[in-house]
Amino acid sequence: MATVNPALDTPTGLSNTRSVADALNASLADCYALYLKTKNFHWHVSGPHFRDYHLMLDDQATQILGVTDAIAERVRKTGNVTLRSIGDISRRQTIADNDADFVDPHAMLAELREDNLKLVEAFRVVKDAAEEAKDNATSGIVDDWTDEAEERAWFLFEASRKA
Repeated sequence: MATVNPALDTPTGLSNTRSVADALNASLADCYALYLKTKNFHWHVSGPHFRDYHLMLDDQATQILGVTDAIAERVRKTGNVTLRSIGDISRRQTIADNDADFVDPHAMLAELREDNLKLVEAFRVVKDAAEEAKDNATSGIVDDWTDEAEERAWFLFEASRKA
C-alpha cells in the first residue's frame, strides 16, 4: 500500500492500521469483482427461471455495490488510502472474473455462491486485523458485511437446488 500523502492524512486515534487497510482494500477489490460478475450473470442469465434469477442477481449486485463505499470510507477513517483504479482492483482481487460467452444458470449460481463464501473469508481476515489493531468500529461493521455475504450465499444455494 502506498504511503499516505500529507494532504490526505486523516487524524485517528488508531495505530498500526496498515494491516486493517490492506485487508479492507483486498475485500473492496473482491467486492468490485463480485459486483461486476453478479451484474454480468444478471444480464446474461437465461432459461425457465430467468425472471427469478434476473431479479435476485440484480438485488444482490445492488447490495454488493452498496458496501463498497462503506469499505473505502472505513479505509480512509483509519488514516490510510484506498483503491484508485480498475488496475488496482485487478492486482488485489482474489475472486476470478468469468468472461465466458455462455454460463449455465445453475453454474452461475454455484460460482456466485462460492465467490460470496470467499468474500466471507476475506471479511474474516478484516475482522482479525481490526481486532489486532483494536479498531472496534471496523471490527463491528464487518460483521454486517459478513452476514450479508452469507445470506447471498444461502439464497444462491437454495435457488440452485434441484427439485
